[in-house]
Amino acid sequence: MSVTDPISNLLTNIRNAMHAKKETVDIPASRLGGKILEIFKNDGYIEDFRLLKDDKQGLFKIYLKYGQDKEPAIIGIKRVSKPGLRVYCRRDRVPRVINGLGTAVLTTSRGIMTDREARKNKVGGEVLCYIW
Repeated sequence: MSVTDPISNLLTNIRNAMHAKKETVDIPASRLGGKILEIFKNDGYIEDFRLLKDDKQGLFKIYLKYGQDKEPAIIGIKRVSKPGLRVYCRRDRVPRVINGLGTAVLTTSRGIMTDREARKNKVGGEVLCYIW
């Protein structure tokens, strides 16, 4: 069965694994998912991720990050732009998540980037998700 929204699938699997206190989670691989996971890793929301090859498209094995007392590094994660309702922002209205404490992931004409990078490069685009 094919997934109609692989980004929502990625975010939901991470959210559910964090609530269940899992160490790792496996999700189907995609280039867009890989770029989003790179942003999550660079911002410190996940420990690491690896691409596992198989006969099909492959899997990402995501190593989740926890603090003291098994407290998750990701407090909240939200899908913004959906297949049924796309959400775009102009370059002067790039959203801030919790006054800059969180991260918005955007897809722009220059690639996938965080809200801070989009403001620095003065570009807008489609708002994929928020994470804090």
